[in-house]
Order: sequence, then C-alpha cells, then structure tokens
Amino acid sequence: MKPRLVLVTGSGRSGTSSVAGTLKRLGLHVPQPEVPADDKNPRGYYEPLWVTEFHKRVLNPVPVRTIDTRPDAAEVADAAITPEVEAELRDWLADQLDQPQVLVKDPRAFWILPAWTRVADELGAEVCTLTMLRHPTEVVRSRDSAYLTEQTPTFRRQRETANVAAWVNAAFATEGATRALPRAFVRYDDLLADWRSAMSRAGEQLGLTYSPDVSVTPHPVDDFVDARLNRSAITWDDIAVPPGLRDLAERTWQAVSALVTSPHDDGAIAELAALQEEYGELFDWSEAIAMDATTARVAAGRRDVRRKKDAQLAELRAELDAARAELEELRSRPTGLAALFRR
Repeated sequence: MKPRLVLVTGSGRSGTSSVAGTLKRLGLHVPQPEVPADDKNPRGYYEPLWVTEFHKRVLNPVPVRTIDTRPDAAEVADAAITPEVEAELRDWLADQLDQPQVLVKDPRAFWILPAWTRVADELGAEVCTLTMLRHPTEVVRSRDSAYLTEQTPTFRRQRETANVAAWVNAAFATEGATRALPRAFVRYDDLLADWRSAMSRAGEQLGLTYSPDVSVTPHPVDDFVDARLNRSAITWDDIAVPPGLRDLAERTWQAVSALVTSPHDDGAIAELAALQEEYGELFDWSEAIAMDATTARVAAGRRDVRRKKDAQLAELRAELDAARAELEELRSRPTGLAALFRR
C-alpha cells in the first residue's frame, strides 16, 4: 500500500492546529521536530519545523503572505518553484515516508500544493488534503487578538478588511488546488462540538485509518479538543467591513460549507467559481481606487531608501576622511634617524 501524505491546510486561525493535534492523537505521524508552542498557540502547532522554514524560504521573497488578497497569488507562488526547490522538498520528504500516514500541516501549503503533489507522486506516495473551515468573522477576530492588539484603530480596520478579502481568496485557491485530490473539509465548530463525528466523516472521505479508533472511550483526543477554544464567536456587526465584501464573504462561506458533506459537490464548485470571478472584479476596482495611495506609498518608500543610503554614504565618507587625516598625520611624523635627533 502506498504511504499517504495528509496535508492539513486552511486559512490561518481557522483551527488547523486543533485538527492536526487531533490527527496526531489518532495515530498519524508528524515529522519531527515540530514548531514549539507559544503564547499565541499554547496547545501546540503540530507543524514540522522544516516545512514552515521551507515555505518561508520559498514564499517570503516573492512575496506571498500566509493569507493573500491577490487573485493571482497562487500563480506568483507557483513561479517560485524551481527544480532546485523541488529537489530540496524531495530530499526531505523521501526521509519521512517510512510511515504509512504522514501528517504535514501548514496554512501556506495550498499556495504550492502542485509542487507537493508532484514530489509525492515521484516518491510513490498518495496525497490527500484536509481543509479547515471557520467563519471569516471569527478568523478575522482571532487574527486581531493574536497579531493586532497593539495597532491603531485605523490600521486594525484596514487589516480586518484585508483579512476578510484574504479569507475569501484563500477559499477559492484551496478549493481549486485540491479539486483533483481526495479531500475533506471540516468546520471548526463541528470539530469542537463533536470531534468523533467530524473526524469519522473526514477519515472516511480520505481513507484514513485511526489508532486508537474514535470509538475508544476515554480517548486521548477528549482532553485535547475543548469547546472553550472557540473564543471568537462574533458576527458581521462586530467588525468593520464594506457591505459588498461582507456579502461576498458570506456567500463564499455558505458555498464552501457544502463541501463538508460532499467534498466534490458540482453545484458548490460551480458557485465558488462564479464567486471567484466576482471577487476578481472587486479586487480590480479596489486596486484602481487605491492606485494613488499605493503610488504615494511606493514613492515614500523609495525616498526612505534613498535617505538611508545617503545617510550611510555620508557616514562612510566621514570614516574615509578620518582615515585619510590619520594617514597624513602618520606620514608627516619624522622617521628613522630624523626621529632620533628630534628626541
């Protein structure tokens, strides 16, 4: 039987760590070492450290963010995949496939999913994906709590709008990237409310084998999954987002939620494709409206770079002038016998 590579993805703060920790307790293997827990995620991330560093090396220079509003972000990310990048991934993954079910979780994985599937196929492994779904309002508020607590209200409002747009864009990108693969979609609320039902359905859709089985009581997952983890139960009235984007995001949520029970539902896929076109138009209009502001920011950035370069150059010139003065002083001093007679 082929080893199975299970990629856990989904928008950041959507419960990917919770489901990855659940799958680990259901017997799937997480390559070591893992990203350590911290204040933002005290229960752990369950992300192979090598994978997170690999994705950063590939995506940060492009750059493509963990959640990115640009409709062409996946194309930008794919262009960063060189033969050398795939070789690096192949070398690492080859050492991990001695386990029958390997779990790799990183919200950035869907941006370069084609590279993962190509490499896994070359190594004789089958890829399947589990995508976590969480309502965009809860994702945005969770990201606010984790990353924006010290920012100004204006900046927070702008980031809330951008994060909703990025959630919508990620939904389209993830659905499109995983369409040809065995896949499952799990709502975060469902995982917290009844993890046995949610994971049984996902396991059947992906062909996974759990050990210990979900029927075991008590189960290690019982103490891990806690309904109190969902501390961001809010509505659209709690965040400041333009009505058009709000409506688009809500319709996207409804469409992608249909994939939970039927991961390849033709109606939901068609609806998401139509919504993706609508989002592309909205993005184009928004980019046009913000063109002057964007141009001004770019110009200001260039001025800052020039000022920094000018300051560095002035500092280097001052050091050079000081060195020249010191050299002239040394040259003017008497040497040899002349120095002796002057004493």
